[in-house]
Amino acid sequence: MTDQLTRVRPPGAKAERTRATILAAAEQVFAEKGYAAARLEDVAARVGIRRASLVYHFRNKRELYEAVLGAVLGELLVRYRAVLGGDVPLAERLAGVVRVWVSFVGERPTLARLLLWEVAEASATSLATRFIEPVLATLTATIVDWQREGVFRGLEPTPVIFALTGATVFFVTATPALAPGVQTSALGPARLKEFGDEMVSLARRLLEGDDAEHGRETKDDRWQNRDVATEYVVRQTPERSAHG
Repeated sequence: MTDQLTRVRPPGAKAERTRATILAAAEQVFAEKGYAAARLEDVAARVGIRRASLVYHFRNKRELYEAVLGAVLGELLVRYRAVLGGDVPLAERLAGVVRVWVSFVGERPTLARLLLWEVAEASATSLATRFIEPVLATLTATIVDWQREGVFRGLEPTPVIFALTGATVFFVTATPALAPGVQTSALGPARLKEFGDEMVSLARRLLEGDDAEHGRETKDDRWQNRDVATEYVVRQTPERSAHG
């Protein structure tokens, strides 16, 4: 993933540290403002350098944004491949992939916001597509392989991936605003593990299908299930008093 990026300016330990600092600041700025509104001046100010110094490392905003996406999504892809390449039972690999996603977004909530900005600013930039595509292709190919082995039903993989992605992104970004009773500890390790368990259960239900094949919940039961992410947030929110 990251080898798609052009490393333009000088090698050396100091330059690499500066570059890393710029990338970290840019990730925050793009997550807060989106690609269209973010400025190189905003990133430079956050780093504590002049715009001219930033341009010494990244020639323009497009190049900097590509570098941010490459770093974030590249790391996620590495983690996915590590889990999928492990010599463990399929059920553990499936659970591992889901937990990698949940824990990664919990550790790096900027990714959730970057993805939301990509959806909101679809006409402003299509830069993310080539970075997201390898991640999506890896997960899709894995699910298809499992389906060919007869482990899962022949369901189109993309909606399943997007359902799990969307539930996690919404949980991470919306909890502080829409469920104020849930403290910031909602993104702590214990809560994220619990939410990850919920997502693993959802993945299994989506991929395994009807009870006639797998002896699990009936269709009526599934219709009665609430959205997993919403249910989790509701459970974690203390009841309001009679006076609100």
